[in-house]
Amino acid sequence: MSETSGPNASIQECDDCVAPAEAFSVIANETRLSILEALWAAPERPVTFSELRREVGMRDSAQFNYHLKQLTDHFVVQTDAGYDFRQAGQKVVRAILAGSFNEHPEMDPFEVVGSCAACEGALWARYEDEMLAIDCAECGKPHGKYPFPPGGLNDRTECEIAEAFNQRVRHLHCLAADGVCPECNGRMTTTVTHDDEAYLGLEVRVDHECEQCHHQLYSAVGLSLLDQSDVVTFYRDHGIDLCTKPYWCLAWCVSDEHTTVVSTDPWEIRIEIALDDEVLRVTLDGNLDVLELERESRSAASEGAKAI
Repeated sequence: MSETSGPNASIQECDDCVAPAEAFSVIANETRLSILEALWAAPERPVTFSELRREVGMRDSAQFNYHLKQLTDHFVVQTDAGYDFRQAGQKVVRAILAGSFNEHPEMDPFEVVGSCAACEGALWARYEDEMLAIDCAECGKPHGKYPFPPGGLNDRTECEIAEAFNQRVRHLHCLAADGVCPECNGRMTTTVTHDDEAYLGLEVRVDHECEQCHHQLYSAVGLSLLDQSDVVTFYRDHGIDLCTKPYWCLAWCVSDEHTTVVSTDPWEIRIEIALDDEVLRVTLDGNLDVLELERESRSAASEGAKAI
């Protein structure tokens, strides 16, 4: 391996890396996939040669050794105690378990908790092409459409699928806002867009895009506040656990009606969140960093703003 040059010279170039086409050809074999699956299912690793062969069910030791050697170094590592995974091998098995390679499930739309942020109509979830979307049955307003691997449907009720989807969306946007692509771990850039054409029903939205694989995520600006400590505390003070509340039940996460563009140069975007007799105003910059917070009573204006 040789070290790269330049200001970011912490990355090393691989001299013996396998080309993607060659790597896929290695695992395009039923026996080799069975070896990886047996290694995954083992209660403890490393696993000895004989134990691994027994689990795969192959009598021919020489033939089994041939297939195991094809996996070794790139998907499997051999140690003194036996065989264990390399990261690439684990990813292959996880992709199989997720169903992304070989499953194409279909399911009927189902109703989810909450009501439309625009018309208060019923919300329904629909699943197709490994994407789960939540839309209003009355006006059609979208409330989010994101990747959801087929494995996420297994052994879950409709309610559990919705709960898992909620947590997954939070995770995807948390990584993206932190500059990490949830698909390839590449660098994710964040851009605030103010567009009158209102893509996804949002004139003001956040666009995340990976510089490496070009994976994209779009959302209302407010969605970035789901794990902001002051916002979480504000909800807790009103007896609500924001960490488990479905994001689509929060109008400021799926609509820009509670969003005000104060300035575009530099960016200043204000999100207004109202609960009971209080309102929390959060002002963000173009990187979604909090610039200012203001919490005040809506009915007792004389009390003034409570600085945070």
